[in-house]
Amino acid sequence: MRAQPISGHVFRVERTRGAVWYAKYRLPDGRQVQKKLGPAWSGRGRPPAGHFTKRSAQAWLDDVLAQARRGELQGMVATGATVADAAAEWLRWAEHDRACKPSTVTDYRHTANKIVRDLGDYRLEDVTPELLERWKTTLEASNRTIAKYLVILHGIFRRAMKVWGLPRNPAADVERPRFRVSDDIQAFSPVEVHALVRAAGSEQDAGLYLTAAFTGLRLGELLALQWRDVDFAGDVIRVRRSYNVHGGVGTPKSGKVRSVPMVPDVATALARLGEREMFTADDDLVFAGEVGGFQDATTLRERYRAALKRAELRRLRFHDLRHTFGTLAVRRAEVPAVQAWMGHADIQTTMRYVHHRDRGDEARLLAEAFRVDDPSSAPARVRS
Repeated sequence: MRAQPISGHVFRVERTRGAVWYAKYRLPDGRQVQKKLGPAWSGRGRPPAGHFTKRSAQAWLDDVLAQARRGELQGMVATGATVADAAAEWLRWAEHDRACKPSTVTDYRHTANKIVRDLGDYRLEDVTPELLERWKTTLEASNRTIAKYLVILHGIFRRAMKVWGLPRNPAADVERPRFRVSDDIQAFSPVEVHALVRAAGSEQDAGLYLTAAFTGLRLGELLALQWRDVDFAGDVIRVRRSYNVHGGVGTPKSGKVRSVPMVPDVATALARLGEREMFTADDDLVFAGEVGGFQDATTLRERYRAALKRAELRRLRFHDLRHTFGTLAVRRAEVPAVQAWMGHADIQTTMRYVHHRDRGDEARLLAEAFRVDDPSSAPARVRS
């Protein structure tokens, strides 16, 4: 069907309760839209809210026609799809076209399911920024979680623009709530790490805690670590895989294989584990479950908390063992090296550890700058 020219006009209708301004315009597909703007205003001064003069009615229409000509007018395209359809397509695209990690897709799906429960029946063309602003106020969640919903929703509509020709992304105009990300990192000292190791319930748990704190491997990377990845001759651990209870075995979070130096304490602990009777072949797991499979992360964390209690240590998270490595490593190594060892995609993530560096040399440098060779020669203090 040939596209029709976009045009329209405003007109005034006299009613018993007063005159009303209307706008009528035609879209490229031939559809004609008639919309009531509001009561006519013929008094002096600025019209009350919601009232229109001929000039303001014409200005409203001109803005609508300009949006239509740019292809951005809400409702201009009849997609025949709902928010639920768009969410399903976006998840398919993330999993197959973008090849996101299974754990990432699982997280996306969890968030998208909440969006579909609330908005899934709406036609795509009927979703406006105003509707999303109202929906945002109904969410009983932290600002961080609400911002996450809006980020996912933005991705869903951005994909819908490509698949269904949606003219605009209504989520782009919705303001995301602010939330504070703390730079304060909790970490153990080396003395505390060894206290935790001594309080472990088994030799394998002791080796796991020590390796986590002195290599910075994530829990999923520790659970997927195989003996072939432990290079005793080269004093290095190669991080090739990660285990996620929802997504199984995949690549590390960064998607790249990396190598981490293996300090003597870790090498000794792992060598002792390698002397056990079972599960020591190259393909076996270093920190294996009872029958050689993957450990249950929930049970592992429970044992970790019990060890913390026995050692009378602060109740830090298991993930804070990774932060322990970052805070200790940055004191002796350059930031890019620590970034590579920890597998950070963005160096700004690594920069969070910089304030843990020893500052003794800097203090001595400043002391030199502030030093007075002969204090007696300094000017006398002026009394006020």
